[in-house]
Amino acid sequence: MSAASDLAWAHLVLGVHLGVILFNVMGLIVVPLGAWRRWPWVRGCVWRAAHLLSMAIVAAQAAMGRACFLTVWQSELMQRAGQQGYTAGLIQTWVDHLIFWPLPLAAFTAIYLAVGVYTLALWWWVPPRCGRARPQPSSKAKSASSTSGPSP
Repeated sequence: MSAASDLAWAHLVLGVHLGVILFNVMGLIVVPLGAWRRWPWVRGCVWRAAHLLSMAIVAAQAAMGRACFLTVWQSELMQRAGQQGYTAGLIQTWVDHLIFWPLPLAAFTAIYLAVGVYTLALWWWVPPRCGRARPQPSSKAKSASSTSGPSP
């Protein structure tokens, strides 16, 4: 691969990584907000399971003391393209560069694990609706059937 294509792949991985981060963070906010606002779609089983799995992967990587595999992959591609890769996790790098709070890896591990526990708790606080929903007869149909007498 050429340096230009390695860099293009690194940017693609960064885009995917940012999408995963956005998905994870928005899920943490939208699920309780949607439960409070009674939005039925926040209980969708497939996306809730995907969110739980994604957050579990983040928490597991943090518990093992590893950077996200997307960060590692992007960093390797950047280095192959002749650029400096990340020496820490993506989020930690952002925090270091944007707010200048050089936190130890243990702080980020604690945060990721706490968020993982919160995501798991959301599964019980706002349970998803998995399986087929049984259609409920309308109130008109109920009242019509009770007053119409025996059927022929």
